[in-house]
Amino acid sequence: MRLRVEFTTEPFDLDEAPTHALAAREVIEAAELDAVDVGPFGNTAEGGADAVLSAIDTLLRKSLAAGATRISLQVNVIGEGVN
Repeated sequence: MRLRVEFTTEPFDLDEAPTHALAAREVIEAAELDAVDVGPFGNTAEGGADAVLSAIDTLLRKSLAAGATRISLQVNVIGEGVN
């Protein structure tokens, strides 16, 4: 099964990327995912279910530890394929 995750971390800072946002970006960019798109207000990534779910776990833990006060995420099944 293939999944797409969309997420944001808060609080926002329009002048400089907060530590929690940088931590989330680092996790997503290091994971074995494809179609990664990071931006100032939202981020998306796609991949096999195991890779996406593992990345989400790490993302939540590292972003919260780095000061995130809210993390919004949505996970969609986008097709069958590699787990």
